[in-house]
Amino acid sequence: MTFGWTAGVGTMHKRRMVHSLALASILTMAAPGSAGGIYAVDVRDDRVVVRFDDTVAGASAFLLDGPRRIALDINGAQIGRGGFAPGNGAIAAVRQGQLNGDTARVVLDLTTPATLGDTRIAADGKSLSFSLREASEGAFRTAVGKGRTRFDAPADMAARPQKRLHSITVPIPASARGVSLPAVEGARDGARPLIVIDAGHGGHDPGAINKENGKREKDVTLAVAQAIRDQLVKSGRVRVALTRDDDKFLVLQERYGIARKLGADLFISIHADAAENADAHGATVYTLSETASDREAARLAARENKADIINGVNLGGQTGDVSSILIDLTQRESMNISANFARLLQREASPFVPFRSAYHRFASLMVLKAPDTPSVLFETGYISNAEDAAFLASRDGQQKIARGVARAIEVHFARKLAMRGGPAGG
Repeated sequence: MTFGWTAGVGTMHKRRMVHSLALASILTMAAPGSAGGIYAVDVRDDRVVVRFDDTVAGASAFLLDGPRRIALDINGAQIGRGGFAPGNGAIAAVRQGQLNGDTARVVLDLTTPATLGDTRIAADGKSLSFSLREASEGAFRTAVGKGRTRFDAPADMAARPQKRLHSITVPIPASARGVSLPAVEGARDGARPLIVIDAGHGGHDPGAINKENGKREKDVTLAVAQAIRDQLVKSGRVRVALTRDDDKFLVLQERYGIARKLGADLFISIHADAAENADAHGATVYTLSETASDREAARLAARENKADIINGVNLGGQTGDVSSILIDLTQRESMNISANFARLLQREASPFVPFRSAYHRFASLMVLKAPDTPSVLFETGYISNAEDAAFLASRDGQQKIARGVARAIEVHFARKLAMRGGPAGG
């Protein structure tokens, strides 16, 4: 199978509102008159129409679960004070937010599971519409996993002159302050997906230690991270960077801060677990949730989160509404992608790496809390288990882990490309 991730497609998840946190303060402002202000959201039978007072440039939509919502990102639009006509009651409420200077987001809360169909932008560019199709719970979850749907625009829209839009800029807190960004290796094409590999612990923090032979988690994670990097560089299909390439300490904010600063499409934090029970063995993949999936996940979060006390996203004095519309939606989209990748990682790596039967767990892990970067924490095995420790410390074991992770990454981005109808090729 051949994969082609080329500049024509663009990086897969980089449309995910990197600057939305910084620009959140313009949520409550009225739209400039010449910037496609939203003035109405109408529901008529099974059709939703969003109307603007000027031409917009394009739009996309994606579904979110828990609770069920539709999010519309509209290019060339500004939030407005338009009304909402609820129609048949399929939509309970509508909210608006400004993601950046020329992109508005409209969030529609669904009363029942539904998917989108017949998405289009009107010929004059002053409205967009789509149909709501009743769906089962299973069909809705499948649609959530498919990511964004692009709206069909009139053929001549690309040739129209672009409006000058008004924007407001506020300072963006620096990511990974005091830490120089690592080198990016692999494919030279800057549009290829970028994966940041994080070797857990380091420096004065050794992580878990095998009581019998003294093997330290920080040494194992660095060797595994380097093996994954080398495997990805050899493939030539993606770009890759390590948060650390030596024995240094990084606080948790710096680890995912590096990924955010580089604009990573995927963040993988490598760890090795430990347990009082020396028989515990096998790999586990963790993704973010404020509610731990079990006591073991809660234990892991309590241990890993002690690496520092920095809690990630700085909301400053922003309101709860800002958090709800921007942080929550962005992070939920990233969490859905992360969970899909966790399942894919187990499937693709299991021929090389022994996994636990309950291989996917959820925990409130601070290192995974970048709201705009899909992230997983990969516990590659138990350093407290003699067999796992020997596997993790061996070059053969590290190479096997690297092959499994690389396979999962290739399939993950090939799926993203296929959903966007990208070109095939090297």
